[in-house]
Amino acid sequence: MSQPKTKVKKVVLAYSGGLDTSIILKWLQTTYNCEVVTFTADLGQGEELGPARKKAELLGVKPENIFIEDVREEFVRDYVFPMFRANAVYEGQYLLGTSIARPLIAKHLVEIARKVGADAIAHGATGKGNDQVRFELSAYALEPEIKVIAPWREWEFASRNALIAFAEQNQIPIAKDKRGEAPFSTDANLLHVSSEGKVLEDPAQETPAYVYSRTVDPESAPDEPTVVEITFEKGDPVAIDGERLSPAALLTKLNQLGHDNGIGRLDLVENRFVGMKSRGMYETPGGTILLTAHRAIESITLDRGAAHLKDELMPKYAELIYNGFWFAPERELLQTLIDKSQEFVSGRVRLKLYKGGVYETPGGTILLAARRGIESLTLDGGAAHLKDELMPRYASLIYNGF
Repeated sequence: MSQPKTKVKKVVLAYSGGLDTSIILKWLQTTYNCEVVTFTADLGQGEELGPARKKAELLGVKPENIFIEDVREEFVRDYVFPMFRANAVYEGQYLLGTSIARPLIAKHLVEIARKVGADAIAHGATGKGNDQVRFELSAYALEPEIKVIAPWREWEFASRNALIAFAEQNQIPIAKDKRGEAPFSTDANLLHVSSEGKVLEDPAQETPAYVYSRTVDPESAPDEPTVVEITFEKGDPVAIDGERLSPAALLTKLNQLGHDNGIGRLDLVENRFVGMKSRGMYETPGGTILLTAHRAIESITLDRGAAHLKDELMPKYAELIYNGFWFAPERELLQTLIDKSQEFVSGRVRLKLYKGGVYETPGGTILLAARRGIESLTLDGGAAHLKDELMPRYASLIYNGF
């Protein structure tokens, strides 16, 4: 096996505790002859993380070099909610559940690297997907001088059998159901679960029922609709049916409501940043409810100009997230504009959930008193100021014939 060109003393690995990242851990130790630090994030994926610590220790990682952190609140508050203020949807359908989690993981990898004095980080993304780009662009944005190791682009393992053989040679535990290739791969967090590959690669074939894990079959959902009321303050949801909840708790509750009513299933073929097309099956129950609710409250709190401009900018914003540019100045600039538009997006939205559908109930969107006395066809102060700020752009469009 070829030797690395750059000497690495200590590397922080994004570690799930699964077979693939355990193989990567041992490969880093043997190939780079370096000290490995592991970081495991609790993003709400629904898995016990204790075994990740035990397996890392088994593979020779020092206890003080094992970091397991609950980042669910940070994930929803600082990443998911800002994204939903923009109503971000990639290619008209995908709610970016995987894309939005990668910059958070990269941020923690870099922070831990600084803390322990590591000179590199490593991830387990393959050379064919988007995640490699998301991890690396995020890391370089935060720490331009750090080295990023991508084992799937470096090692010489050409097959699953070769990986298994390496695991056996290095006493890496292998579950019986991990010796063959899985029928599909998954990624999960509090916002969504995605499945792709193998049995899902042929778009002509229907997704097998056993792939779904976060939603009941819409046809099997209750015959009576579920009515839910979501309260927003400045564009972010803060309460469900009058009960104030933390960001992670609120999304968890929406996920359960979505699960029970078969909401949030999506089967699509998307265009990857790396140039390939990929079929994926996504379940985003709470996010699907939240998107409908947010658009509903915006429909009566944003003036036409601001609403239309947001719709115009949204595809660009979504593409930036999809392609790994969360920490780019361009995304941050758009976020500033989006957040300004949310100044008066406060109120209650009542929705009906029924057999896979999310419907706004008639008269179900109510402005909060804090929104101040709005008269029909009258602009609020925040929207008026926003229109003033955007006026030069508007005038330029008219001047240039647009």
